[in-house]
Amino acid sequence: MPNLESTALNILPRSLIVVGDTECALAQTKIGERVAVLAPNGAPLFADFQGETSEYAGKLLLVGPKNAHNAAALRSHIPWLKPRPLGLRTSAGLGDRIGLATPGHVRAMRAVSVDAANKIAPIFAQQSIREMTRTGRSPQQVMDDATWGIFAEGWREGVGADADHLKVPADIDACAAAGYSFYTIDPGEHVDNSAETASPAELRVAIEKLPWDKLEDNAKSLQARYLSRSFDIENHAIRFDEHALLRAAVKYGRAIAHVAAMYRHLATKDIPFELEVSVDETEMPTTHAEHIYIASELRRLGVKWVSLAPRYIGRFEKGADYIGDLKAFEEDFAVHAAIARGLGPYKLSLHSGSDKFSIYPAAARQTRGVVHLKTAGTSYLEALHTLAPLDPGFFRSIYAFARERWETDRASYHVSAELARAPLTEKLADADLPALLDQFDAREILHVTFGSVLTARNADGQLRFYDRFMELLRANPEAYAANLGGHFLRHLKPFAQARP
Repeated sequence: MPNLESTALNILPRSLIVVGDTECALAQTKIGERVAVLAPNGAPLFADFQGETSEYAGKLLLVGPKNAHNAAALRSHIPWLKPRPLGLRTSAGLGDRIGLATPGHVRAMRAVSVDAANKIAPIFAQQSIREMTRTGRSPQQVMDDATWGIFAEGWREGVGADADHLKVPADIDACAAAGYSFYTIDPGEHVDNSAETASPAELRVAIEKLPWDKLEDNAKSLQARYLSRSFDIENHAIRFDEHALLRAAVKYGRAIAHVAAMYRHLATKDIPFELEVSVDETEMPTTHAEHIYIASELRRLGVKWVSLAPRYIGRFEKGADYIGDLKAFEEDFAVHAAIARGLGPYKLSLHSGSDKFSIYPAAARQTRGVVHLKTAGTSYLEALHTLAPLDPGFFRSIYAFARERWETDRASYHVSAELARAPLTEKLADADLPALLDQFDAREILHVTFGSVLTARNADGQLRFYDRFMELLRANPEAYAANLGGHFLRHLKPFAQARP
């Protein structure tokens, strides 16, 4: 019986899919990986793929490029490649800024998903609009790169796809067209951080200026709903005095109106989706009363969401472990988790969740597994970890450039690294270069400057680092996948035993 494995093609064994008399796989060729389809002559699926066809043992063999057209064809014919809503299952988003990390992500996910009770629902396609802009990628490219990685590794357990940190309706449009299933709305630009320090008199003036028409409400009704009751959630009783209510409404009122508008725009797309609301990129933590206000007002406006990312106490810096009192974090987080159960249920989301190893057990424990972990830049750091020993001189040049870009690129992040504390490579032997990724300041500098590194150009207009960067990783895929697999196993293990 003819099959793809018996052809002269170098088939990637984990990618092979057999459905009836049709087979699909990825094949390694002299010009890179290609998609291969073997089916009876006249099979209708051939109309959906692009490539060259030939007769093979009484069947038709198509070999085609890894392009957007063929990625879409795979998603249309292979159900588990098409992103779908994940619901309240424990989940993790494993962002990929360069498009080569998914195989390593899949291996880590497979290693912890040993049985049905412990499985974590994965999101492999995840990148914020901000990150896409900085890396020159589109929502479709992010989706397609993840599709090829999932296909190559033979992951068949289903996936989501996160259109992350969306700010305007056009962001939704682009991601909906690409087939995303999980939409993270970021209303941070509409949060009024001045409410934190405003006087009662200033808050009374500010509340009258809220967009009450968009909130479908008024100040009198707002006060009647909150000042006359206690929110008794599990063993926590949370009450609003006038100052706390005014501060919550002034701080988050416009953000709530924006989320409602974005949700309604998304609903017009007539696609399966789930929503995440993110207010984590604000200057001050979200109090428990503010969490109740946000959730209650969104629900009143008809918004349905699967996860919420408050701004937690302590510091969630890029590429670093949690900075703060662990006991205080768990005590505060426990109340947020209770609120999410009482007013939902919905998942609590850990944004900037990369490398926060010290708080993962508490997060899994307090949410009882109803939690979403979101990571992104740590996969880029593992790419640097992979290429440092392969080409030390190249890594040194990236690090020197990152130091030059640090003061500019840090502006949009909550970070605290200092150039003066980051080691200079002149004092390091080649063998010691990977250790820079374990030093707090150097790691954060490398993390935050990813966009500048990947898009930097020389005076002649040629990309300064990108081509060599990708060449090294493509030539050493197993090394990169192994580094990612081990690194993400540490991220996922604490959540693998958490049961909703």
